[in-house]
Amino acid sequence: MSLSINQVSSTYSVVYGEGEIPFQLAFSKRKSLEISVHPDKSVFVKAPEGTEQQTIEDKIRKRARWIKKQINYFDQFDPRTPSRKYVGGESHLYLGKKYRLKIELQPKNCIRLKAGFFMVSSESGKPEHIEPLLKGWYREKSEFHLNKIFSECWEKFKREDLDKPTIKIMKLKKRWGSLSKNKKLTLNVDLIKAPKECIEYVIIHELCHLIHHNHSPDFFRLLERSLPDWVKRKHKLEMALI
Repeated sequence: MSLSINQVSSTYSVVYGEGEIPFQLAFSKRKSLEISVHPDKSVFVKAPEGTEQQTIEDKIRKRARWIKKQINYFDQFDPRTPSRKYVGGESHLYLGKKYRLKIELQPKNCIRLKAGFFMVSSESGKPEHIEPLLKGWYREKSEFHLNKIFSECWEKFKREDLDKPTIKIMKLKKRWGSLSKNKKLTLNVDLIKAPKECIEYVIIHELCHLIHHNHSPDFFRLLERSLPDWVKRKHKLEMALI
């Protein structure tokens, strides 16, 4: 199973007016039904175990005007991340923090973080030279940090009947991570730009698929036990990187 950039579970929908409201649904041991609208404008519903589908749909229709208002609010942020030009003064993310590019012409290529800046030394200050230099730096850091965070997260799942997945880090267009049938965990190299707590969310989400291979209620119950604040972390990831 995979964790896509814009979706984490099967999508349902209810008819409202002349259109529809799609929503994602998860059940958990809670007393009340919760509706939230994420920064990517997806609607997520957390319902008490055993809640009937009709009850959920009625609640969504009742709150439809509020849902539409939230979606309209997030519309103003599109696109939230403009395309990068790799010029001095431009901001770039690293582990959830913004750093501005400061380019210095030097004979040796080098990148270091200093006082809120990406200090980039290069024999050429042209964007076509700065871009691969910075991307290479990101890849090097992602190999170290994502593997380290994966090892920390694995402690929650380590037990005799589970095989530890192998990990691969690469550029993914539409996914934050995925777990293949042969237990290979693939992580998006761009996660190195996200806060550590968001990286943990992606990894733990995928590790839950070692036990539950789809987005069933049992899957979400396990995710809730493993990471009680997963919805908050997902929101933060979406706001930071989408």
